[in-house]
Amino acid sequence: MQAVKMGNRDVMAVSLYPKEGNPLWEEYSTKAVAHTLRSYSAHTFDYPYPKAISVHAKNQGMEYPMICWNYGRPNEDGTYSDRVKYGMISVIIHEVGHNFFPMIVNSDERQWGWMDEGLDTFMQYMAEQEFGEAYPEAVAPNKAYPSRRGDPSKIVPYMSGDQSTISPIMDNPENVFQLGPNAYGKPATALNILRETVMGRELFDHAFKTYSKRWMFKHPTPEDFFRTMEDASAVDLDWYWRGWFYTTDYVDIGVKDIKKYYVSNKPTKKMQDYMAARNMTEADLPPLVYLAEEGSEDFDENLKGKSPSETSQTLKEFMMDNMTEAERAKVKEPKYFYEVTYDKPGGIPMPLIVEYTYADGTTENITYPPEIWRKNDKEISVVISSDTELTGVMVDPKAETADIDTTNNSWPKKEQNSDFDNFKEKIKG
Repeated sequence: MQAVKMGNRDVMAVSLYPKEGNPLWEEYSTKAVAHTLRSYSAHTFDYPYPKAISVHAKNQGMEYPMICWNYGRPNEDGTYSDRVKYGMISVIIHEVGHNFFPMIVNSDERQWGWMDEGLDTFMQYMAEQEFGEAYPEAVAPNKAYPSRRGDPSKIVPYMSGDQSTISPIMDNPENVFQLGPNAYGKPATALNILRETVMGRELFDHAFKTYSKRWMFKHPTPEDFFRTMEDASAVDLDWYWRGWFYTTDYVDIGVKDIKKYYVSNKPTKKMQDYMAARNMTEADLPPLVYLAEEGSEDFDENLKGKSPSETSQTLKEFMMDNMTEAERAKVKEPKYFYEVTYDKPGGIPMPLIVEYTYADGTTENITYPPEIWRKNDKEISVVISSDTELTGVMVDPKAETADIDTTNNSWPKKEQNSDFDNFKEKIKG
């Protein structure tokens, strides 16, 4: 038993277990209950009940107001595996967490399973990660808590699987083929990505807490959740709800093409054709700077390795006429220009997270917002400039978006073993 401070109240975190539960239960059960109350309350509202009780059961995880039954039993000699330990801690967090969703924020679990299990699994993921930080001795050294659901990479097998066995999250729970991934894992992952990658923690946490407080002891529908998240954050998220909750679309973004350009003083073939079609000459145009694509008929090898002002008289004259000597000295002149085209075979638009690697060994990480897909949902192009050559491009380098196909995420394209090759290496080992 442990008292947990909630404002000016003490809430009792209680564990009930027989001797068969030890030493595992006496070490971790009450810690898990108390931690759940603190973590969930910090992200929603102060736990309003006087106590939360975890009762030992051999093969069960089930919630009721203020009390739940949880599995996790050591061997007869008192030993237990990490799987049993983490399984017990996780189920306690999950079942105690159900006090918040759907017992206080009282959604209809029979109609909208994800508003019960999905929201709780999302909260469970955050609580598990915070548990690992609060009790580092409970996890492997320098490791994060091994959450089973919530991390983007964990939902990829489901979202890339047989589409005939996948249902939209919004389907009635009785109609879905795989309730675990659909009602627990996918909505938890969607909310985790929304928090970490799309909105950012501060904005998401404010909106989520607003929803929790606004609808505690009431009966929200999915629309109430969606609208409150947008109302409290002032962010239009219609596209996100549509992709993740109303469809079976998946995330897949890749590198389609890369072109290298150098600044030139000569009109490109494309520009020459443009002028010819309009009976124009270069004298009819204002002073222009041209980009010649490496390998094209416009390209001159002498452009390589030179600054733009060296290869373009127009640019040089502009700098000479419009800048002081001190200003010209401060101007950075990138020697390389690249047009990178990204495509989106998947249906769900997401932030485009890219790591650029250069010849001098430096890297640059850029996150383009999801709005980048607004005008063209299939592909987009971005232009980058640098002082050194671009040697690599990697989309979603930290696996933050649940991208189902990473074979198109890199340039130059990385060779990957087939499933058969991986099998052969496995049996050799």
